[in-house]
Amino acid sequence: MSKNTQKYRYTQNRELSWLRFNQRVLEEAADQDVPALERLKFISIFSSNLDEFFMVRVGSLFDLAHMTPDDTDSKTGWTPSNQLRHIYHTIPGLLTMKKQIYTAVMETLGQNGIQDVSIETLNSDDLKQVNRFFKKELLPILSPILIGPNHPVPHLVNKRMNAVAMLKNKKGERAVGIVPVPAHVSPYLLLEDGMRYVRTENILLHWLPSLFDAYTVKESCILTVTRNADISFDDEKFEDNEDDFRRQMKKLLKQRDHLSVVRLELSTQVSSDFQKLLSGIARVEKYQIFVDSTPLNMGYVFKLVGDLPKELSTRLLYPTYRPRWAEDLKHDQPIMPQIQKKDRLLFYPFDSVDPFLRLLNEAADNPHVLSIKITIYRLASSSKIAQTLCRAAENGKEVLVLMELRARFDEENNLLWSKMLEESGCQVIYGTEGYKCHSKICLITLRNHNKTTYLTQIGTGNYNEKTNAMYTDLSLMTTDQTIGEDAAAFFRNMLVNKLDGEYQKLCVSPFGIKEMLLKNIDRQIALGKEGYICIKTNSVTERNIIDKLAQASQAGVEVQLIVRGICCILPGVVGETERIHVTSIVGRFLEHSRIYQFGRGEQAEYYISSADLMTRNLNHRVEIACPVQDAQIKEQLKWILDAQLHDTAKASLILPDGTYCRKHSAVPFDSQNYFMEQSPHIPVEPSQKPEKLSQRIKQWFSDVFNG
Repeated sequence: MSKNTQKYRYTQNRELSWLRFNQRVLEEAADQDVPALERLKFISIFSSNLDEFFMVRVGSLFDLAHMTPDDTDSKTGWTPSNQLRHIYHTIPGLLTMKKQIYTAVMETLGQNGIQDVSIETLNSDDLKQVNRFFKKELLPILSPILIGPNHPVPHLVNKRMNAVAMLKNKKGERAVGIVPVPAHVSPYLLLEDGMRYVRTENILLHWLPSLFDAYTVKESCILTVTRNADISFDDEKFEDNEDDFRRQMKKLLKQRDHLSVVRLELSTQVSSDFQKLLSGIARVEKYQIFVDSTPLNMGYVFKLVGDLPKELSTRLLYPTYRPRWAEDLKHDQPIMPQIQKKDRLLFYPFDSVDPFLRLLNEAADNPHVLSIKITIYRLASSSKIAQTLCRAAENGKEVLVLMELRARFDEENNLLWSKMLEESGCQVIYGTEGYKCHSKICLITLRNHNKTTYLTQIGTGNYNEKTNAMYTDLSLMTTDQTIGEDAAAFFRNMLVNKLDGEYQKLCVSPFGIKEMLLKNIDRQIALGKEGYICIKTNSVTERNIIDKLAQASQAGVEVQLIVRGICCILPGVVGETERIHVTSIVGRFLEHSRIYQFGRGEQAEYYISSADLMTRNLNHRVEIACPVQDAQIKEQLKWILDAQLHDTAKASLILPDGTYCRKHSAVPFDSQNYFMEQSPHIPVEPSQKPEKLSQRIKQWFSDVFNG
């Protein structure tokens, strides 16, 4: 075996690994135990995930294939062109699976009266409603475009649906007609019964002949293009001028819709002549064309669910879950004094974000609070957190916001909030030169009796109330003075672009987290078979970390990885990664928290972090990992990891060839359902020694598997 072949024995390509992850999202839509409308949502999520994959990953690979065609992937040795070939070869199988699952889901919904109906099946009353919709809502804003010898090709907007037709006039001359589906019209018409609907693009297709009445429509279909959206940004020229920074970002966002097309989608198979014409219009090769008879843009699904009769949709959705107030925090007392007594951990979405929101509000009004400093990556469109920061600044607090304008696809929202924060008196800075700031940290500084103290919140997810209800994340709140001093140093360093700052407890990438991980793995390697590593993360791609984990396996260390998405390390490879096990969970909530555990029992060390084990996070972003020191919170983290490792309902295992195998048991155990039912929090009374969570874990798991 050659040295190069040996190098790739236990690794796989990140793009194919991601496609396998997205396949598991699609497989959730095939699960009969998932409510029917939730299954339709999973198909929509699969589709939007795939759209972003083409816009970002495929787009960047095309750029690399043009600029550095001989560069190779560190996990497979493939060039960018090799990777593109594998990707385009994989997609048709996923689309076939999507069609089969979509058909089955729509049959189930149809049995409940919810139908995506074709115009040909409508009765006369329905047709009148459709015709009124077309003439009053659609026709006044349509822009039919004829493409021929004297008519230029129009710009095709990224992911905008277009009705297209191959036309012939009476002289036999051929042309192509295109009608963009208006962006601001409803994506469907809900019929009078409130349960059946006709998609707008199908209404437009039906009326297409009337829009080109000088021609005969020979063929027609719906078309969308997906464009490269991987915009790059050079911030060196704008580091001293914030207005220029914002202006340059707005310019780049406009460029995004004019980059090259990487995918052409058609709603139905067309003749080779018509396809050739369309590929010429979109400027794509044949291998970039995909026929998908399911809806080409499924973003309408979430709106549809809201428009259906509530008594019907309720039966076909997950039962409503309201996040609980953390049991170890008293609801009727201020939050700040409770945290000053003891560190607290919130576990979203099972715990409510309200304690943190209340903490910020208390800080905004507390006369002893001097400043609030926070990093922002993604905000909700109506962010309570941002509103509270504005109020704090208006109350005279020093508010510093490290705003990342380059959060992909959230740039416009962040631009709007940055302006509003500045207008309220907040100091807003825009990340660091050349590095995205992905850290999740908030520092509240207090001065009382001439003593400066800190309250620091460190999280694994964004300060976004919407995603806090949908993603599993952790939020640690502590008054540890050393962590507070580290946090204060972090913000000072960010203000002067000092990325290699020194910290006592916090680990900060691009220099600190990777070094910490490698050192801790080495400590477990020294223990051999007594060593233990458990890491929960979204993705694993960093080659140095992968090789070190393989080394740990070869030394006898048990390595448990819980990886939602991309995982470039192949477990169970003989002689290489036999003691590595990779679990992946796709369920109702998006698994997003990052936990690092090294060792077992009382000697175990735990960290929570904003960083995945990816090259970009560890080497090219500003991220934070925080050690957890409170014994009770360590038990809470162990409880979370143990439950996920026991999951047999939504968990899959990665096999040595990179494929996934669903875990099964006689009594399926769904860790997310379990987290909704059980709380890791133990109310702490000063006079009582808290019961060990590990004892409760053993009892709960015994009840689950024996009951």
